[in-house]
Amino acid sequence: MGYLKKSPPVAARTLRVLSRLLSYPDAALREHLPELATALRSEAALSTARLDELDDLIRWLSASALESGRLAAEEAYVELFDRGRATSLQLFEHVHGDSRERGPAMIDLAQTFEKAGLFLAPGEMPDYLPVVLEFTSTQPPRQARAFLSEMAHIFNAIFAALQQRDTSYASVLGALLELSGEKAKPVKVKPEESLDQSWEEPVVFDGCSTKGQSNQNQPQIIHIVRSNAANTDKIGVSV
Repeated sequence: MGYLKKSPPVAARTLRVLSRLLSYPDAALREHLPELATALRSEAALSTARLDELDDLIRWLSASALESGRLAAEEAYVELFDRGRATSLQLFEHVHGDSRERGPAMIDLAQTFEKAGLFLAPGEMPDYLPVVLEFTSTQPPRQARAFLSEMAHIFNAIFAALQQRDTSYASVLGALLELSGEKAKPVKVKPEESLDQSWEEPVVFDGCSTKGQSNQNQPQIIHIVRSNAANTDKIGVSV
C-alpha cells in the first residue's frame, strides 16, 4: 500500500508493526523481525506485559526463519486466518459475510483510503486487517483511536478465537484492544464452519452501519458499529 506523507500520529509505528505481524510470514517479514521488535519497545505504546507477549510471537517467527520451520509458520498462518471464519482477518467477513452488502462496503472503504491518499496494491483487499491498520496509522490520534474503538468488538471476537487455539497471534489482537482503550471480554466462540458453507452473521459481530452508503460513487465515512448501539454510540472516521 502506498500513502502520502502525513504527520505521524501517536502509536503510528506500533500500528504498522502490528500490521506486519498479522501479515503472511514470508521471508521479507522474517528478515525485519528484529527491527519490528525494536520499534515496539522504542515507542512503548503498549504495556510491558503485552510487549512481552509480542516478543514471544516474534521469537517464534524468528525461529521459523530456519529452513526446518519455515513452512510450519506459513502453514500455521494459513490454517489460522484463511480457513476459518472466527479468525478471519477480512473484517467484512465478520460484518457482512457473503451478503450483497459486502461489495458496496468494500468499494466505499477503498474510496475512503484513496481520498486519504492511500492506494491499494494489486490483489490487496481493503478490509484486510493489516491494510486497515496501515490506514489507521496515517490518521490523527483522535480519529485513529475512534476507528480502533469502532472495530474493538471484532478485535475482541478474533482475540477470543485465537486464544481458544492457543496461538501467540492472540497477542496482536490483545495489543489492538489495548490501543483502542478497550478490555478483552469473554466471547463464546461458535464451532468452526468451513468458509464454503453458507454464512450466518454471528451475534458477537453485530453489524456494520450502512450510513453514508447511499451515494456509492463517492468516498464514504466508514462506520463499524454494534448494531444495538444508540446513535450517540456511533463513531465515524472522517478522512
